[in-house]
Amino acid sequence: MDKLKIKADFTKYIEVFLQKNAKLNLISKNDEKFLWEKHIFDSLSIEKFFDKYKKGKTMLDIGTGGGFPALPVAYTYKDIDVYPLDSIRKKINAINEMKDELNLENVFPICERAEKLSQKFDLITSRAVAPLKVISGYALPLLKKDGYFVAFKSVKAQEEIDDAKSILKKFNAKVIDIIEYDLPLEENHTRNLIVIKQQQ
Repeated sequence: MDKLKIKADFTKYIEVFLQKNAKLNLISKNDEKFLWEKHIFDSLSIEKFFDKYKKGKTMLDIGTGGGFPALPVAYTYKDIDVYPLDSIRKKINAINEMKDELNLENVFPICERAEKLSQKFDLITSRAVAPLKVISGYALPLLKKDGYFVAFKSVKAQEEIDDAKSILKKFNAKVIDIIEYDLPLEENHTRNLIVIKQQQ
């Protein structure tokens, strides 16, 4: 990933997001200084998953909040239909506005709780929403047969995996990969993509 080139591509996105954030506080004011490093770059680390596995045509982002990773993924990969999901109306309204301002025709925001959905998806993501044992219970029933659930987690990924064993067993799912990467921050900031697949 050429970080500088991609950051330049995101100039308009950053401008639009900061305008929305000034009114809605989608991320903390302190975090605005690290919007690229902590939020956009982190979201785009899904590239490491795409390099090893298939992209799929549909992606659901559970608890999308300010649109991470949903909007950076949709902005970069126009061939994926991205469904940002959140139960908080003001967040989905903001995502709808950003979608329109950025002409993202591959974004389909949903204001609902995950357990109310019936549609199934090729890829499901979740970032900074809930412990793996909780979020897996929402994500796994919504996966297509050969789909993947990718959870963005901190350096404590293994602890969360251990805690989630019973829920993974319930859905006949297992962790097939843990992809480690670092955010471009001065202090050490290691993150993990936990890749989960249901056994056929």
